[in-house]
Amino acid sequence: MTLRLRTLASLTDISAVEWDSCAKSVGHPYNPFISHAFLLALELSKSATAKTGWASSHLVLEDDGKAIGVVPCYLKSHSMGEYVFDHAWGDAFARAGGDYYPKLQIAVPFTPATGPRLLAATTDHRKILADGLVALCGEVNASSAHITFTTDGEAEESRWLKRNDIQFHWMNHNYKSFDEFLASLSSAKRKNMRKERKQVFDAGITFEQVTGADLSEAHWDSFYEFYMDTGSRKWGQPYLTRKFFRLIHETMADDILLILAKREGRTIAGALNFIGGDALYGRNWGCTENHPCLHFETCYYQAIDFAIAHGLKRVEAGAQGEHKLARGYVPVKTNSLHYLAHPGLSRAVADYLEHERRAIDENQQVLAEHTPFRHEERE
Repeated sequence: MTLRLRTLASLTDISAVEWDSCAKSVGHPYNPFISHAFLLALELSKSATAKTGWASSHLVLEDDGKAIGVVPCYLKSHSMGEYVFDHAWGDAFARAGGDYYPKLQIAVPFTPATGPRLLAATTDHRKILADGLVALCGEVNASSAHITFTTDGEAEESRWLKRNDIQFHWMNHNYKSFDEFLASLSSAKRKNMRKERKQVFDAGITFEQVTGADLSEAHWDSFYEFYMDTGSRKWGQPYLTRKFFRLIHETMADDILLILAKREGRTIAGALNFIGGDALYGRNWGCTENHPCLHFETCYYQAIDFAIAHGLKRVEAGAQGEHKLARGYVPVKTNSLHYLAHPGLSRAVADYLEHERRAIDENQQVLAEHTPFRHEERE
């Protein structure tokens, strides 16, 4: 056997070709967030570094010196920027005399979008990577390892505890136009969505969808102003630096869709989306003027328009937000996996998660009964 596991303190220590080859080998449609370019931009822009609590500890599986599996992994000193909340676990462990931090976070920083995390072609190699994460916990004295927003079946062993949550995704049932999508809704919801769109356009607001070579630094300057305003109001200090947006502009412009709202010659709002192989991923938004329904149009309806026009199967509009339900987005379960080294903590969390999963299942069923589609569409 020539297989060997090692960790990387920086993504500059592996080529984009090697990393992306492992990401593609999983067999899922293209996901921009697990690309070398996206993750490296987070690092080089100092958005996700040891100083911000995201110390790179990426796992690499090599065969005779060639990478055949990789894992985006960070040694965390806090639980912020993850969107799968375990603060209560950390507090309980601390009260019992334990140290919850550092922990290993197998994730895309600041990005609650589902995708593969153990990036290797075979089940055997993914198992080696999962076992390697457990071993790494011991080596770096981490309390736990957390694989968040993962696809099904990445680590099946019982020591990995399964957790679910709910997001709202829009599903494209081969619609030819937005009007065809509206026709699938109940009459009341259809009228409401038309009314919301009309309010925005009656305010004199127009929209520009910008991607690829049409993106410019001026576009990013406008969007960054929106991002900073929203971030400062929501969590005090936005995670992403201005340099991050410059780097993704340089390396992955074709994967980016900026939706910009304009009124009286000024750009007043914007939403950042990433284009995957079969999905559009909404990430950040902001505005400098407040107008009724501007958020819904910029983030949800414009994204649906783009997905229909480009044949994408779904729109993932980020974490939380039951208000998305009335706008054609349906409840979808997300998955995460958790390894807790301390047996007592693991047992306590396993018991909690058993009850939480049942509650999530029940909540999903209730939410599904309140989608805006006609009854026959739901069936």
